Amino acid sequence: MRGLGRAAAGDIVLLYGDESEALTHPCLARAWAKSGAGLRVPAPGEAQKVAMPGSLAHITRSVIVQTSPTRRSSDFVAHLQQLDEAYGPKPGRAAKPVVLVEDNWPIHTSKLSRAALAARAHGLTVEWLAKYAPELNDIEAVWRDLKAHHLAHQTFKNTDALDQATQAAVHARNQQRRPHSLAKRRISA
Repeated sequence: MRGLGRAAAGDIVLLYGDESEALTHPCLARAWAKSGAGLRVPAPGEAQKVAMPGSLAHITRSVIVQTSPTRRSSDFVAHLQQLDEAYGPKPGRAAKPVVLVEDNWPIHTSKLSRAALAARAHGLTVEWLAKYAPELNDIEAVWRDLKAHHLAHQTFKNTDALDQATQAAVHARNQQRRPHSLAKRRISA
């Protein structure tokens, strides 16, 4: 990707964006059972979910997540507003151009989302990933980490408790910011 060098030089802010979701019922990570037996954990009630539109900063490896009960275009636009707060122009801070790497999921390409992106075209450029290529999006590893290490093996009473745990997990992960040099490197041809 042509923006990697510019991001490393500090000329742009490179973000990888995507959505995921967390469930009130436990995600079983690194668990075992007898051969042929299914892994089941009794949990009361019906599983509920919290959607997590988010973005990963390429250089700092910090994550910004907007939790929501739904996965709609309006949630993506709310996440864009978070990015405006974090990376948009402010008095006393020089704004760098932002390049957001996104997939072509319908909530990113809807009329509402396209209008929100067009309104930010002066400082935000979107690089669209090829369809069915999640391995090209660095934030996928963040979702795996959050689910396998921070939210795994827990049952949450309701979506409010899950939302709080998700925000706490993102905060904890950002406190452990991994420098880019330690991140998994990808070689592109």
